[in-house]
Amino acid sequence: MTMSDNEVAALFLDFSRKTLFGQSWPRIKECVAQLTEEQIWWRPNPASNSVGNLLLHLNGNARQWLVASFNKDADKRNRPAEFAAEGGLSAAELLARLGATLDEAASVLDRLTVEELLAPYEIQGYHVRGLDAVYQVTVHFGLHFGQIAYIAKTLQNRDLGFYKELARTGRAS
Repeated sequence: MTMSDNEVAALFLDFSRKTLFGQSWPRIKECVAQLTEEQIWWRPNPASNSVGNLLLHLNGNARQWLVASFNKDADKRNRPAEFAAEGGLSAAELLARLGATLDEAASVLDRLTVEELLAPYEIQGYHVRGLDAVYQVTVHFGLHFGQIAYIAKTLQNRDLGFYKELARTGRAS
């Protein structure tokens, strides 16, 4: 079977949307909803990040790599500040901020063309193609969702239940 460039791009973008908005983002929100404000900013040690830091970091990453790059906006990201924060924002504020960025990112993913996916971009000092940028954000979200889930499990001393359907039926929900 031969597919056109447009069909391959549509499959790639559909998978990216499902992964970001159908898996990682809902699970992140569920993890954060179960944590207290103190737990949101808890760090196991000075070399590690809190859930709050990770939410700020995911926001900065998605805004820089998807929103600013594809919309040709100025890159205003302050990456060190994402990791330096030690509080000041509630879970609701962090989720609202990330949610707004993801809404913008969804609009970008909904309109990307094959040409934009193959075009060169310079993002965070890296020379990439549009495909790379979308893939980077998708993988990056999965990486930090895992960290957030691990922190939530550690602090609550319980399974988060994301894979109960898989255990019950052999298929993920």
